[in-house]
Amino acid sequence: MNTNTEPASSAPAKAPATFYNADSYVAGGDSVAHLVARVFNAFHQDLERRFEPSGLTNAQWKPLFKLSTGEVSTVAELARVCTLDAGGMTRMLDRLEAKGLCQRERSSEDRRVVKLALTDAGREAAKVVPQVLSEVQNAYLAGFSVEEWHTLKDLLRRLLDNANQQPSA
Repeated sequence: MNTNTEPASSAPAKAPATFYNADSYVAGGDSVAHLVARVFNAFHQDLERRFEPSGLTNAQWKPLFKLSTGEVSTVAELARVCTLDAGGMTRMLDRLEAKGLCQRERSSEDRRVVKLALTDAGREAAKVVPQVLSEVQNAYLAGFSVEEWHTLKDLLRRLLDNANQQPSA
């Protein structure tokens, strides 16, 4: 099993696959991109529904959870791991602060740095995140064997590695 989550940057370039042909391409259906997008959209809709009773939105669970694990402690770090720009992160934190889930404080050592901390309510709200994520993912994996689960993750990592090898726009 491959547990590497980083793209293989030193790997030699691979020739593109020839599974799809422009002359016979049909949008949607069996397209890998279409299937991945449908799973992604369904997953996020289910998360939105499942987080609703706790007062969280699908967009709010990730920053809340990342803060609760101690993985990040500043606005810049949180924006990076949540792949949000500065404006989007500010709006997200405004909403989380309005709900009483986190607070911001300027660093006394470097005024450019804004530190983040969860409130007691934020720590409580973050406790539901792993449970909801586990339940939704397990529901999507119903009928999969452990081997199939590992294979699926390996294939998705390979797909992501290939995507990360593509030239940036």
